[in-house]
Amino acid sequence: MNLEEIRKFCLALPYATEDVKWGNDLCFLIGGKMFCAVDLKGPFRVSFKVSEEEFATLTESLGVIPAPYLARYHWVLVQQQDRFTPEELTCYLRQSYRWVREKLPKKITRDWED
Repeated sequence: MNLEEIRKFCLALPYATEDVKWGNDLCFLIGGKMFCAVDLKGPFRVSFKVSEEEFATLTESLGVIPAPYLARYHWVLVQQQDRFTPEELTCYLRQSYRWVREKLPKKITRDWED
């Protein structure tokens, strides 16, 4: 997937928003909390949250490293655009979105309809 395909997918998730942070990263958020970040400059790079088990497995594979500053929260940084199929990547992004959304305070989500 490329940047525009990731953007289209992430913004189609309920209540997802986007914001440019650190001048270089297009971030996708739910309730103000980030669930995905894509590098706007340079080579393709996308970051997202995974499970603890997935983190251990993925970061030992080619093209995936612990995400700088977010690794302790089990975020990975994918450095190769073709590392995952579109189906695999959307599955990881949806999972990251769901985990972040589930941890949001009720005061943020109480008026949301699903």
